Amino acid sequence: MAHLQGQERAEYVQDMFARIAGRYDTMNRLMTFGQDVRWRRDVIRLANLPAGGRLLDIATGTGDIADEGRRQVPDLHAVGGDFTIEMMRAGKRLPGRETIRWVAADTLRLPFPDETFDAVTSGFLMRNVINVAGAFREQWRVTRPGGRVVVLESSPPKDNLLRPFIRIHLNTVIPTLGRLITGEADAYRYLPDSTQGFQGPAELAATMRDSGFVDVDYRLYMFGTIAIHAGTKPG
Repeated sequence: MAHLQGQERAEYVQDMFARIAGRYDTMNRLMTFGQDVRWRRDVIRLANLPAGGRLLDIATGTGDIADEGRRQVPDLHAVGGDFTIEMMRAGKRLPGRETIRWVAADTLRLPFPDETFDAVTSGFLMRNVINVAGAFREQWRVTRPGGRVVVLESSPPKDNLLRPFIRIHLNTVIPTLGRLITGEADAYRYLPDSTQGFQGPAELAATMRDSGFVDVDYRLYMFGTIAIHAGTKPG
């Protein structure tokens, strides 16, 4: 399914996340051995949000990153946007997330005025969008000058001794877990496929720079299969 393009791909992704919404967080913890919790903490730290600031977490899913922002930053105004309503409904049921403002939003057409947010974050969004540069342009538009954009994303396995074992995890272990936990093996074949076909960390950083962000840098996690990119909109 990772070969799908354009609107067909967007519709598939939306339907896929609707089907796995109820078990999405459980699968994330299992697939990452619980490390995704730490990655989201680092995303918020890199966002450099001020007390009382405004955060947009786009493709928020169940609101994990927005909720982490609420934990770390006093009086944060957190907006969680997603185009899969079922994911946000699952998030609304979780304790403590009633202060998140949930908004139906497509990352390529964000329903917010220019320069609204102190930071825009996303988790595992970019490999699923049909126009990565267009998504960055929209994030640029709604970020205030001096604000930050922080991207948590999976990366293709590096060509080293660990690659065969990582590919087994991606192509065999994850789909098997997906079938057992969610009953949706197809979804958990798509997610590894989309990772392996996506831009590498250096290429994604170059896309951010081409979109106008400065001070772009990234950190690698989990043997290089996860990256957090961060950049600043010039003030």
